[in-house]
Amino acid sequence: MPTFALNFYNPAVADQLRTHRKTATIRLGDKSAKYRKGMIVTILCGARFGQRERIFDAVIDKMEVKRLGDLSPREIEHDNPELRRTDELAHFLSQLYNRDVGEDDIVTVIRFSRIVDPGNTRFTV
Repeated sequence: MPTFALNFYNPAVADQLRTHRKTATIRLGDKSAKYRKGMIVTILCGARFGQRERIFDAVIDKMEVKRLGDLSPREIEHDNPELRRTDELAHFLSQLYNRDVGEDDIVTVIRFSRIVDPGNTRFTV
């Protein structure tokens, strides 16, 4: 059973996760001390300080710490299928973290893959 989680507070993200449109998260700051490649995490969605829904367990495939301005459109798209540009992501992160975020800010790109239980014949999307 995983002891670490990736929490998502926006309810629209749950659908993106379930349909495999969201396969990464871009977090403000260097999260390399908290998350590592190969780590098993539970993907959760729900309000901060409130009830959360367990979406699935996942394995962290890749972690990269870099400047927001150095992100590729593909990396941004894996986090948010509606965005492609760093200025759009900076605006989104500014709203999420409640502070100004710019292209020189450090972010952590966390790529993850859903873990499927082979004993579970029921498939949910």
